[in-house]
Order: sequence, then C-alpha cells, then structure tokens
Amino acid sequence: MTTETTDRWYVGIDWATEAHQVCVLDAEGAVCGERSIPHSGTGLHELVAWLRRLTGDRLAAAQVAIEVPRGGVVETLLGAGRPVAHGNPKQLDRFRDRVTVAGAKDDRRDAWVLASAVRTDSHCFRPIALEDPRIIQLRELSRVEDDLREEANRLMNRAREQLHRYYPALLTLCPAMDEPWAWALWTLIPTPAAAQRIRPAKVTALLRAHRIRRVDATAVLAAVRAPALQVAPGTTEAAMAHLELLLPRVRLVAQQREACAKATAALLEALDGDDDAAGQAGDGPARPSDVRILRSLPGVGRIVAATLLSDAAVALHERNYAALRAHTGVAPITRQSGKRAAVSMRHACSGRLRTACYHWARVSTQCVSDLVIFPTQ
Repeated sequence: MTTETTDRWYVGIDWATEAHQVCVLDAEGAVCGERSIPHSGTGLHELVAWLRRLTGDRLAAAQVAIEVPRGGVVETLLGAGRPVAHGNPKQLDRFRDRVTVAGAKDDRRDAWVLASAVRTDSHCFRPIALEDPRIIQLRELSRVEDDLREEANRLMNRAREQLHRYYPALLTLCPAMDEPWAWALWTLIPTPAAAQRIRPAKVTALLRAHRIRRVDATAVLAAVRAPALQVAPGTTEAAMAHLELLLPRVRLVAQQREACAKATAALLEALDGDDDAAGQAGDGPARPSDVRILRSLPGVGRIVAATLLSDAAVALHERNYAALRAHTGVAPITRQSGKRAAVSMRHACSGRLRTACYHWARVSTQCVSDLVIFPTQ
C-alpha cells in the first residue's frame, strides 16, 4: 500500500453544546485517538494542536466530518486550513444502523460512525466553505424579522382580546389593531366615557398626524360613541392596566421591525452591487448579481429575496437547481415499487424556504397582468 494511501486520517466530530466528542481513524479504520473537547476558545485551539500532533503536522491529509455545518468548531478548523464536510443527520442515523441495530446511541459511537462513514462513503458528505459575511448578516436579520413578526402578532392578539372585553367599538375602526394610529387613538380615548368628552379637533389632528384619509373625525367619533358594553365593576380598569403595559412593547416591536427591514434592504442593495470580478477588471462583461436576478422575477420582494439568498445561498451560488427545488419543498417525492407508483409532497425541507416560495408563487399570480407575452414568430 502506498504512502499516499496510508498517510490519511479521518476525523469524526459529534457536536454538542458544552463538549464535542472527537474520534480519529487511520486509513485502515483503526482508532488513532479520541477525546472530548470543551466548547471554548482554548478547547478548540487545543483540538487543532492535538490533530496536528496525531497527523505529524500534516493536517491537510485529515478529512473532517461533522453533523452541524456551522459554528465555532467548523470555523476554527476552516481557519486552520483544514476543509470540513458535513452529512445529513438522517444519513448519520443510517450509518449508525450499520454498526448496531439495537438502537444504542452515545457520543463516542456517533463520533466513530462519522469518522468511519467519511472514510468509506465520502461522497455522501458535502464540503463546507465560509460564507460571505453579508450573507451571514442577511440570514440573521431575516430570521430576526420572522421572530419579530410572530411576536407582533401575539401582542396584537392580546391587545384585541383586552379591547374586546370592554371596548369593541374601537375594533370596528382597526380590527387587527396593528396600525400606529389605532394605538394613538386608544391612548387619546382609552374608554367609552373618554370618547364622549373628546373634542373632534383632537381626533382630526391625530388622523392628520398619521396621514389617515379613509376615515374622518366624524366617522371615528360615531364609532367610539356607540352604546358601550355593560361590564362588571373593575373590568375596564383591569383591561386598561393590561393595555398600558402592552402597548409600549407593541411600539418597540414595530420600531425593531422597521429597523430590521431597513438593514435587510441595505444589505440587499450592497449585494446587488456585486458584479463579476472579471467584468470589473475589464476582462469580460459584468455579470448580474443574484440579488438583481431574483428581484427581477415577478413576486419576489425584499422578504422573499432575503430568505432565498440567506437559506439557499450555496445552492444559488452553485446553480444547483435540483438541490434548490428539494430544499424549498417544490420537488415532489416519487415512490415506486413493482407496479405501484405514488407521488407525494416533500415534507423534509426548509420551512422558511417553503413559505418564501409559497408567497413568491402567490404574489406572482397577481403580477400576471404586468408581464409582456411576446407572440411566437
């Protein structure tokens, strides 16, 4: 056996929160070393030093496999010049079944299974590369914006519930209670009794300040001065106390959503300015950026573009459309055996990408009238 074949090592890392289990195999599959590495800067640098000692300072000859494709372990190894590959957790589960069918599972076995699998089935693992820093920021902002949207919905539902207890007339003006002018209107007239005393000029000023033209002061006062609900003593005060604590959070989340949207738009504009290096150097024509291509498609706006660019960055960069269709859940699953064939919906995909593609398709149907269809010659 040649030295080129024997001088190779295979490293499996079972990722964990506090400590990572590492197993190193040689070309014959024998265990060269295993240990637990704490998740800290010191621990990860010790991991690199330990791997260098095991490989005789030939870290480039080691093939590293891990289940999680990001994090401090991956970035430390990539920074040390050691390429890292990751496998699908479902594949790792099947690789584990090759070792034991009893269902036993522990960190040491998982690290050994990863190292053994990358030694015999390296084609099942995908190499990991460091992403553009702006893509990482875009992914984080996109997910934060989703979280803020969900939090805003929860807060709005709570506000609606409190108003429904004692002041449903206000909900006739803004049923979702998701607009700043509705929050300001409640602050101005928090009870039906206050609505009876308010002057129309104050309501007119509020509507003008928020640029609301669909209703005027007369319509607003007619709605809020309708006969009030009969509630038990203390109900109005309790609901008002709840809303007074709730509305500052509502306003804060709205401000954060606006700031997040502006930051996302700025990142998209920055990425849109990226052209092919050869085109910039004058060696060839400039290539449109992925952002420009996506945003030129009907139905793709800021949120859909940010989601696709952040969660499907590798597939888009490699133009791997088969992987893109699978990640988004668009590609169906075919099960065929003998005379039976069935096609079903793909559930093993990214939920965020599936939602983005759904809204992409939904909005694009509204843009059909804007498309120009050229007749065939």
